[in-house]
Amino acid sequence: MREWWRDAVIYQIYPRSFQDDSGNGIGDLPGITRRLDHVANLGVDAIWLSPFFTSPDKDMGYDVSDYTSVNPLFGTIEDFDALIARAHELGLKVIIDQVLSHTSDQHAWFQESRQDKTNDKADWYVWADPKRDGTAPTNWISVFGGSAWMFDARRKQYFLHNFLTSQPDLNFHNPEVVDALLEAMEFWLKRGVDGFRLDTVNFYVHDQELRNNPVAKYKEFPGHPYGAQRHLYSKSRPENIDVLRRLRALMDKYDDRMLIGEVGDDGFRQVELMGEYTAGNDKLHMAYSFAMLSHDHSPEHFKRCIQGFMDEAPDGWPCWSLSNHDVNRHVTRWAPTPELEDTVAKQAINMLISFPGTLGVYQGEELGQTETDIEFHELTDLGYVDFWPDNKGRDGCRTPMVWDESQPNAGFSTGDTWLPVKAPQAARAVAGQESDNSSVLGAYRAAFAYRKSRIELTQGETTFPKLPKPLLAVCRTHEGTSLTGVFNLSNKAKSVRLGEGTNLTGPTTGEVVKGRLKLPPFGYAYVETKGDDAPFA
Repeated sequence: MREWWRDAVIYQIYPRSFQDDSGNGIGDLPGITRRLDHVANLGVDAIWLSPFFTSPDKDMGYDVSDYTSVNPLFGTIEDFDALIARAHELGLKVIIDQVLSHTSDQHAWFQESRQDKTNDKADWYVWADPKRDGTAPTNWISVFGGSAWMFDARRKQYFLHNFLTSQPDLNFHNPEVVDALLEAMEFWLKRGVDGFRLDTVNFYVHDQELRNNPVAKYKEFPGHPYGAQRHLYSKSRPENIDVLRRLRALMDKYDDRMLIGEVGDDGFRQVELMGEYTAGNDKLHMAYSFAMLSHDHSPEHFKRCIQGFMDEAPDGWPCWSLSNHDVNRHVTRWAPTPELEDTVAKQAINMLISFPGTLGVYQGEELGQTETDIEFHELTDLGYVDFWPDNKGRDGCRTPMVWDESQPNAGFSTGDTWLPVKAPQAARAVAGQESDNSSVLGAYRAAFAYRKSRIELTQGETTFPKLPKPLLAVCRTHEGTSLTGVFNLSNKAKSVRLGEGTNLTGPTTGEVVKGRLKLPPFGYAYVETKGDDAPFA
């Protein structure tokens, strides 16, 4: 039996921005449940819910103050149970976020831990004495800038926070901490969740010797202090593997459950870690990184990511995404002009289905959604305020889902929305694309249906036939039949000569003229060959 997650397309839902049924301007669980038919009709296999747990929302739910309760903003535990039930009725698996590396400073565990150095949870977080001159224990930098250490006057010690100062890091060297997190995860497993997406999975364990990170290699200062270090000691420690094994042991007690980890590290190191964390059958089922969430849109980049993973972990399993809630939307990153946005969106999904592994899509990308231009007074992503305007934060990709342009707030809410719904985004609403097979939404549905219809795209071996830049070819071969996706990653028309016996098949924007496959700007095509026939002459 082949595990369901290997061939899955996972649709990420950001609860604050999917559908508001309460009228308070913030998305909620009942709203998600009401809109699940849209997700199922795409042809995806699972949903991933970003955090909906109790939280002071300093980092929009990624600062959890109670791992086993629902934030009243989103509804109740009964609302969550109803969501699970409806998703399963529609044939959708449900994956939920687990933010284990840190908690909110409002969590009861931290409130107790900071009281003194002798309480029962004194060692549940990463505490360290100041240096003799009063400065922080190490040179480690926070992802959001500044020192990763915050002084606490009560304990007269520093605590580690890899993110906001209100997000203290848990101490994974203490087995009691891992026990407590496993208990919280089991709470949700018993409620029927099918898997967990593990946030910042390589941040769990820190260097117990508290060694300074070395300086990164760069010619010019990277613009953000975090990029000026090689993070050898503040994350991605070898001991992290032992934690992953404990998490996997819990999952193996239940049938058909899975773990997917988010890996964030420097350059190609993140792909190497994806391999390390999924190799064998005792750690993560699969992992994804930010490798494809960048501005790099070159054939070399995509080949390097995929081939690198296959080389590092031939028995591991990747998950590839082009957008999520932490980065600018890929249409905005890659389209050179507004006129090409829909073209790039359609190519992107047809390229993604050619990649080996599990696939992730982020709400709104099936509409060709673009980054929302957020003004300073509209900011809610506090971690990036100090970097404005060079880095406008993550609000622009988190604005509400748009359902019907003719309705207030494009059908998302009847109230004042937590982030604005602006005209360029509303123009891409579901209702306007629903019955148009030539729309981006139509292209997504067709791409997912095609992937399901061709076993080569899920179980085929992967190779990369050589083509001149800017063409990318991804060949998937199964039982003597090869499907090769060909993608023109430029805004100029390109062509390539096809081999004998090569036939055009599946979704395409190209055409074959006198034996040559002609692709328009950001065009794509699939060609089929049998046996030893080569797709290109």
